[in-house]
Amino acid sequence: MKVKESSETKVAEKVIFPSSTIGVIGNSPNGIELVRKAKQMGFKVAAYGSNAESPTLREADLAIVGRGNDQLQLQKFAERCDLVIYESEQVSSESIKFIQRFTNVPQGSEALELMQDRLLERAFFEQINVNIAPYSTIVSLDDIYQAISSIGFPCVLKPIQKGLMHNSQFILRKQSDVAKCAELVEQGTFVLESWVPYEREISIVMVREQSGTMRFLAPLETFYQVHHLNQVVGPAKVADQIWDELKNIASQIGDNLNYVGVMEIGFFLTQSQAIYVKRIVPALHESGYIYQYISNVSLEEEQIRAAVNMPVVTSKVIQQAAIGFFQEKDQQSIKTQWVLKDNWFYHFFRYPASMLPQSKSGFVAITADDGYEAKGQLDSTGIWDEKQPTEEKSED
Repeated sequence: MKVKESSETKVAEKVIFPSSTIGVIGNSPNGIELVRKAKQMGFKVAAYGSNAESPTLREADLAIVGRGNDQLQLQKFAERCDLVIYESEQVSSESIKFIQRFTNVPQGSEALELMQDRLLERAFFEQINVNIAPYSTIVSLDDIYQAISSIGFPCVLKPIQKGLMHNSQFILRKQSDVAKCAELVEQGTFVLESWVPYEREISIVMVREQSGTMRFLAPLETFYQVHHLNQVVGPAKVADQIWDELKNIASQIGDNLNYVGVMEIGFFLTQSQAIYVKRIVPALHESGYIYQYISNVSLEEEQIRAAVNMPVVTSKVIQQAAIGFFQEKDQQSIKTQWVLKDNWFYHFFRYPASMLPQSKSGFVAITADDGYEAKGQLDSTGIWDEKQPTEEKSED
């Protein structure tokens, strides 16, 4: 007679212990931090990416080089891993679906697939009844003319696939701008989205455990320039009732996604305190680098803990800070601050020449009694003034 397994035994079977192999797939700076943290926690690490010189692959115990659609190499990678973590939202959801045939991917592929396609993403938001900007599907120039009557000006034309056609977002401010989109819409399917007159952008970062429990970290305020994340302040100053509503929306989203690990949800907040969901990142996001300066946790460790079914650390704020991302052309200005500031902390991504150019070379973190005061220190240098990034890759 087979003995009935206890719930404790079932949970224990799902736990991944040190000396097991964790796979990390992707090429962003998140990867090397994940690899380092996993090794520190006693795991062996295999890494998969398209460039043998990637810092992530060089840091791993086992490096497997292959393109995102190289099924032979993906299978080889997956079969060497007890589980796989994708380190950014840029990893192909099709690659993750293939890997799932051979090993466990706690994050799953569903959330990644939804959030890489703007139409699927918006359909998901509508299904769970969260507030988003009005939009319309565009396949021809006539569709834009028809949609304008309900969406109005200003509005933004975006390709449905995130990460593709990097220069293809276009803001329409008046009727004559529509004709300028003629060549653009011939390249594929787009969404035309109403411009939300937001006053602030607030991000919630949460960790969803395998049990479905969600742990919230301190809110962040994010500042973008030309679709690129420029600065982050944490913790964000948010009224209690707004914070409670943001957590409610985030919980609703988390409950409806088959996802385990760190997730960031971005919100627009208008002057009248109306809340719009901007985007979901079902992976580590660069805004989360600030947590190592303001709290007792690192997102990399939280991601690993959730994936291997360890208890997730309860996050506590220990100080306030701001971070500012810099580019290669800012290096001389950064050197000036290097010899002047005793509360500036520097993080360089150190890409090899074969992976350049990149939109960001690293970031500076400033700790202070008030995170917005720290942002003021960044602003006073002029390094983070409005400017055109070196690479036009949209973050949404």
